[in-house]
This record gives sequence, structure tokens and C-alpha cells, in this order.
Amino acid sequence: MAVHGARSRSGGRPTLEEVAARAGVGRGTVSRVINGSPRVSDATRAAVEAAVAELGYVPNTAARALAANRTDAIALVVPEPETRFFAEPYFSDMLRGVGAALSDTELQLLLIFAGSDRERRRLAQYLAAHRVDGVLLVSVHADDPLPDLLAQLEIPAVISGRRSADETLPSVDSDNFGGGRFAVEHLIAQGRQTIAHLAGRLDVFGAQRRVDGYRAALREAGREVDDRLIVPGDFTEEGGRRAMKELLAVCPTLDAVFAGSDVMAAGARQVLREAGRRIPDDVALVGYDDSAIARHMDPPLTSVRQPIEDMGRAMLGLLIDEIADRRPAVSRGLERRQLVLPTELVARASS
Repeated sequence: MAVHGARSRSGGRPTLEEVAARAGVGRGTVSRVINGSPRVSDATRAAVEAAVAELGYVPNTAARALAANRTDAIALVVPEPETRFFAEPYFSDMLRGVGAALSDTELQLLLIFAGSDRERRRLAQYLAAHRVDGVLLVSVHADDPLPDLLAQLEIPAVISGRRSADETLPSVDSDNFGGGRFAVEHLIAQGRQTIAHLAGRLDVFGAQRRVDGYRAALREAGREVDDRLIVPGDFTEEGGRRAMKELLAVCPTLDAVFAGSDVMAAGARQVLREAGRRIPDDVALVGYDDSAIARHMDPPLTSVRQPIEDMGRAMLGLLIDEIADRRPAVSRGLERRQLVLPTELVARASS
């Protein structure tokens, strides 16, 4: 009589071969039963399952993944320097959302930085070896070659933020146009007359859309758009400082600033204070992201909230769908999904 939990003949962890011997079948039959293949009779399946239980066999998930051409790993790729990743709350919030969604899966997450040409070359070699099942690509610029590389390698991928209105990869974005418009409508409602915009990098489609929202709100209010009051930065605090200095040189009498990120708003605030401008008495200030920086600034920063953690969760959901659907990209056509999540304005003392 078989004893439940019997040890392997080698005294160690039971092997697939020992399960096959106990069940009186071949090794391939055991593998088919473990992987749920329908090409096994009910009697054989019962015999294999009994042998698995008796020996206490635990399937080797790595071997199963290899057999199915799966790694059970995905990569979160950030084409930025590590310093920017750790300095900006956007990235940590995105990672938190992805991590929360991963907790319901068996997938492992790799965090990969590709901010330099050398890192990009190494990443290309790594991806070409198909060591991950899919890629989440965060912070994509219009000329970034990584999305095209992923498409060429037929690696399932989802990006945060479209590269253009004609994006071909599945993407998750926030309503950047609406967010920009909300910010300016709020400043107009507060009675501000000269509203400037510290834009993000204009090779990022989301930053372009925030500029479009800024322009639309001014025009809808019957105001002229002065392009001198739109100064691009780079989403960093130093970029915010540089852009704010430029704006004050162009228009010393401005009384409101909409910054393309909370981090840029923090840089702008420093320059305004050095120039003797009180916030919000002399200049109202609005940021974007509604990060922890916004809540902890003095005064607390009015900011446009984009649901970054929700975006991370949605990206993972789309990627899992893409991994499950291994059809060639050309056959999917317009099935690729572009999700756009809503934004909202959170008013605080800075405006």
C-alpha cells in the first residue's frame, strides 16, 4: 500500500521520473497531466494525480515555464537615469500600482533602467533573448526606439502615455488635455489675468496635450494665447527653476503659473520666493500629479491629480491580456487598446 508523502528513493525532493514510475506511465504523460493537457484518459490522469499526492511531488515552475516558452517574468523598463526615477514621485507611484496588481499573479517583476545608450544596447540584447514574457514601458519620448524594438521582437508591451495620437501599442494614459484645461480654468476663476505655463518636455505627448488644454481654456475664456508665456522644462526641479527665471524675465507682471509637474512647481516656487513674490498673494501656483510633494509644500500646492497607481494597475492588466494573446501584432489591428483615465483638480492654498 502506498504511503502519502513518501520520500523519493534518492532521499530528496521527488522527481518527475519517480512520479511516472509510481503511476506506471511515461515521463511525457506526467508532464501532460501536470500542464492540464486534454490528451490524457481519465484513468491515467487519476493514476498520475494519485502518484503526485503520494510522493508529495511539487512541479518545477521554472521547467514548466521553459516548456511553455514562458518565463513568468515581466520587465518594467524606465528609459531615464536612475536619479530621475528616485527623485520623482510619478515613478514610485507607478511602481506601487504595478506591484499591487502583481500580488494577485505568479509573475516576477524586473526593474530595468535604460537612460543611456549603453544601457539601451544591453536591454536590446536582453529582450532579444526573450528572457521576459512582456514589458511595461514608462516615460516614453516621441523618438524613443524601444517601442519599435519591442514590436519587432513581438514581445508583448504596454506603455504609459501615448507617443502620439496615432499610437499603435497598447497604452494607459491620463486625460492630459482635460488636466491642463482644469488648471487654467481654476486660475481664471480665481481672477488671475496673466497665466503662464511651465511645460514639460515637448517630445512627450502628454506634455503636448497639457499645453493644448492650457491654450483651450484661455481661448474658451476669450483670452489671447501669448506663446512667450509657454516655456518648456524637463519635469525636473532644476528645469522648473530655469523655466521660471525665463518667464519672469519675459513677463515680470505675471500673476499665475501652471507647472507641468509638482516637481517643476517646487523649483518655480523657489525662484518666485527669491524674487520676492508671495504665493498665492502675488502669484498663484498650480502643479500636476498631486504627489506627496504637493501636499507637503508651503503653502500646500493646488495640483491636477492623475491616478498614477490606477494607471500602473491598468497597465499590468493590459499586459497580461497581451501575453495571453500571442497572435502576431499585424493580425490584431485595431484591437490594441488605448485607455485614458480621468484627471481632477485638487485645490489647495497655493492658488
